[in-house]
Amino acid sequence: MDQALEKLVGEKLRVAFGPNARLLALSPLAGDASSRRYHRARLHGETIPTSVIVMELCGSSLPLSSEELAIFNEPLRELPFLNLHRFLSSLGVRVPRLYGQWVEDGVLFLEDLGDLSLWERVQSLSPAEVVSWYEKAIDQLLLIQIAGSRNRDEDCIAFKQRFDFRLYMWEFEHFIEYGLEKRPGGKISPDEKEFLIDRFATISRRLAAEPPCLNHRDYHSWNLMVRGEEVAVIDFQDALLAPPQYDLASLLNDRETDRIIQPALEDRLCGYYLKKRVEMGAPEVPRDEFLEIYILSALQRDFKVVGRFSRESPDTRNTSRRP
Repeated sequence: MDQALEKLVGEKLRVAFGPNARLLALSPLAGDASSRRYHRARLHGETIPTSVIVMELCGSSLPLSSEELAIFNEPLRELPFLNLHRFLSSLGVRVPRLYGQWVEDGVLFLEDLGDLSLWERVQSLSPAEVVSWYEKAIDQLLLIQIAGSRNRDEDCIAFKQRFDFRLYMWEFEHFIEYGLEKRPGGKISPDEKEFLIDRFATISRRLAAEPPCLNHRDYHSWNLMVRGEEVAVIDFQDALLAPPQYDLASLLNDRETDRIIQPALEDRLCGYYLKKRVEMGAPEVPRDEFLEIYILSALQRDFKVVGRFSRESPDTRNTSRRP
């Protein structure tokens, strides 16, 4: 473990929890394809948590925006995570508690929600129990989408960026480049590429024409942590405006979710989402129309994921045109 990081964390613990707080151990946690690293800090001291999560900011902590958005003309004045944390907290969304922030030093202290994701929690449960847990996840999602959109805050960066035709096509073209053209053994003819671009443009125009609401953007079962009987939301810093079906499709269709959320359960949960949405004051939408956009959103996300992770694979990374 980096001794400089341990020293920094020890110092900030005393700032956050008092002079008697002491760091017992600092261990790295599994990360993702991001510019952040996470560690679990074990603590000693009275009336303080036994552990906290340390978010270590790597590189530039205040980017212009993610590369596919690239809409801000100057660096952000606030870390996107902190900006969204404040807004979502004000809505009552269950997000991890923030114990301390030292952006210039590159660390934040967050509530330790444990290691049990929603996906891990529902393994081996009965269909009724699975539905109950995913309904809790949908309840949190609707707080984001309905309450969040209703309480729009112009200081929240999520309302300054949205899925539009350009962004949908950027992700589709990412798939063509990294999921097909640069894939080992990949080959695509000019006619095939033109055909795909034409079809992708049709889907992009359809999705971009839908009324948007606030979306998490990566609302899947591995970004939802189970704490007691609650579902807590993490990794929300890329939130933006998109059709409401986008996050729901992510929740019910991401990765291997269909091993648990099979068609009958998916249909039931979509029905729950539509019912609760109306109860929260959203206009009623014909089910068939809603599901059409839901399916297109799921399809678009699948292509996006293939493109993103194909780019991150060792076989394609060295051929990327981006640094």
